[in-house]
Amino acid sequence: MNWETFWLVIVLAVVTWYSVVTLYVAFRGAFDIKTMLAHLGVQKRSAKP
Repeated sequence: MNWETFWLVIVLAVVTWYSVVTLYVAFRGAFDIKTMLAHLGVQKRSAKP
């Protein structure tokens, strides 16, 4: 294995890892926001006289 192949593998691994983490955070964040807004809606409806 030469240096070019080594660095290509490293770069591809890093880009793949970054993409996976970014997608995980995005989907998890969207789910958390959806849950939070639903919870706030329930609180707002129950607080009305």
